[in-house]
Amino acid sequence: MNRTVAIVGGGYGGAAVAKALEPEADVILIDPRDAFVNAAASLRALTQPDWASNMFYPFETLLSQGKVIRDRAASVNPSGVTLASGEHVAADYVVLATGSSYAYPAKPTSDSIDEALDDLRQTHKELRQADKVLILGAGPVGLELAGEIKEVWPDKHVTIADPAEQLLPGFKPEVVEDLRGQLDAVGVEVRLGTGLVAPPSTKAGLVDAFTVTTTDGDEISADIWFRAYGVSTNSDYLGDGKLTTRTPEGRVPVTEFLNVKGHDHVYAVGDITDVAETKMAAFAMQHAEVVVKNITAQLNGERPTATYQPLPFPMILLPLGSNGGVGQLPSPDGPFVPPAATVAEYKGTDLFTGRFVEQFGPTA
Repeated sequence: MNRTVAIVGGGYGGAAVAKALEPEADVILIDPRDAFVNAAASLRALTQPDWASNMFYPFETLLSQGKVIRDRAASVNPSGVTLASGEHVAADYVVLATGSSYAYPAKPTSDSIDEALDDLRQTHKELRQADKVLILGAGPVGLELAGEIKEVWPDKHVTIADPAEQLLPGFKPEVVEDLRGQLDAVGVEVRLGTGLVAPPSTKAGLVDAFTVTTTDGDEISADIWFRAYGVSTNSDYLGDGKLTTRTPEGRVPVTEFLNVKGHDHVYAVGDITDVAETKMAAFAMQHAEVVVKNITAQLNGERPTATYQPLPFPMILLPLGSNGGVGQLPSPDGPFVPPAATVAEYKGTDLFTGRFVEQFGPTA
């Protein structure tokens, strides 16, 4: 009799685990959405809506044998998952892969492809009318959004404001210097050490002229604004403590094998883990590889031996449109800084669309 693996969350890590284990076990993927969403492509989908369907990979084509349940987890214990509907999904193995939430448009807010596409098209119409754009947050999301906007509308004035004093802290100085040069070249104004006395009076993503006052007494006027900061771990369903105690950040303590501590048959991947590293899609998929090896070993009656060790330095591929961007990648000699052309080749040109088509099947 086949064993059952229940995977909670169909993002980067969860979808990879489900696809890889499908030939080995009875896979049940639990997610309220109707598709795997390549959130890395969301910002380009906003500025180029005709391209937006490339970011959605329907679960019905992702899994040819496994079962997909469109629901949310309400609770998890070592024997399975209780859904918001009240149904209990019994499982021999459970994988937690519910990731994090980010402000729209970095991640769609709708659970359906059609509604998410409608949202992006509507926000595109708003953005198209704006001459001045304010982005709050100078992290990777804010920087990428600025690059995508400038590629489509080079004449729009884009300002990024952030209370932080540094751009990409922790990365090599040459990465930051290159980034600043590219932002200057396309005319993006970056204002660090700049907080706001009060948030904009208008709703994010809607065109409506406004002026904000900064903490140093200056004013910034714009026609539309976007929030590009604030991350929350999607782990409320673990709040009853039936499986584990979460960290103050809402994350799950895991072992080097990526087991949830105290449970040999429960694993976690991606942003929900307490692994000390930047929360990135690439790491979630590396977690997935470790978990697939360990569950496969257990299914075969063997001891799991695959372990995960985070890099001792941060990595990033940060495109600025389809041709620009900066990066810091691992190499045998430590962090490697690729040129913009390499960033474009690896990520910027198609934002991993080709990679995921190969792995998960056709897009919507």
